[in-house]
Amino acid sequence: MGDEVAQAQAALARLGLPGSDGPLELRRLGGLTNLVFAVTGGPEPWCLRLPGRGTEDYIDRKVEAVNARAAAAAGVSPELVHFGADGVMVTRFLPGVVTMSPERFRSRPGAVERAALALRRLHTEASGFTFRFELFGMIDQYLQVLGQKGAAVPERYHDVVREAGSVRAALAAHELPLTACHCDPLCENFLDDGERIWLVDWEYSGINDPMWDLGDLSVEAEFDRDMDRRLLHAYFGGPPHPFDAGRMVIYQAMCDLLWTLWGLIQHADGNPAEDFWAYAVGRFERCRRLMATDRFARSLRDVQAGPG
Repeated sequence: MGDEVAQAQAALARLGLPGSDGPLELRRLGGLTNLVFAVTGGPEPWCLRLPGRGTEDYIDRKVEAVNARAAAAAGVSPELVHFGADGVMVTRFLPGVVTMSPERFRSRPGAVERAALALRRLHTEASGFTFRFELFGMIDQYLQVLGQKGAAVPERYHDVVREAGSVRAALAAHELPLTACHCDPLCENFLDDGERIWLVDWEYSGINDPMWDLGDLSVEAEFDRDMDRRLLHAYFGGPPHPFDAGRMVIYQAMCDLLWTLWGLIQHADGNPAEDFWAYAVGRFERCRRLMATDRFARSLRDVQAGPG
C-alpha cells in the first residue's frame, strides 16, 4: 500500500494541480486493474486514477478521454479535471455517494430505476462518443492478445464462440439503435446519492447497442427476473418491445463470453486483485448455462423477428 500511495503522490506532483503542492490525504478506493484514490486536503476533493500494468494492451486512452468528457458534459459522470496521454486521470470527487454492489442494488429503494434512468440519459443525451464497441471484433482482439501472451482459454470456449454465430447473424439482420454506451457497467461504476446515480470509468465505452448496458448490468449486479423487468420498464417508461427485451437477454450471455477473455488477460498479466482464472471460468460456465435455456432460445427468436 505504501508503494501505491507513493505512486499516487508522485503523479499528483507531476500534474501540478492547484493546491497539490500542499499536504494531501489519499484514500484507496476500489478497482480491479487500476489504482484509484480519493484525494482530500486541497482546495477541493478529487478522484485520482492511475492505469494498471498491461492495460495499454487493450485500452485506448485517447478514446477514453473523449468519451469521459462527453459523459461529463451530458451530466452522467463527474467533471474531468485532467486526462494525460499516460492514462492518469483526475475527476471531481462526488461527496455523499455510495458505491453500488449487488446487495445495495437489492436493498436501496429505487436503485434499479435510478440506474435505468442514468443509462437512459447516457444513451439519449451524450454526444461525440468515439470507438465502435463491436462484440465479436473485441472477442477476436482479446484472443489475439491472449495468443501473444501464450495463454490458454477454457475448454470448449472456441466451440461456444462458433455457437454464438446465430446471435451474430440475428443481430446483424436488423438495424440496431447504436448510441453512446458505457459498455462495462460493473456495480462499482455506479455511484448512488439516493436521488440519482452517476456513472464512472469509461475505459471500454463506445458506440454500441444500448441493450448491452442493460444486459451487462443485470449480470454484474446479479439481478433476478423481477429486477430485470423493473430495469426495462424504468428505462422504456413501460413494457419493452420483445426485440429490445430479447437483446438484453442475449447480451447477458454475450457479456460473459467477452469478459471471460478479459479475465484471462488479467490472469496472464499476473494481476493479484483476485483469482482471475476462477473468475474467467465462472463467467464462461454461466454463459453456457444461459445459452442452453428456453429463455435464451425464445429471446433469440424475438431478435431474429426484428422490431417490426
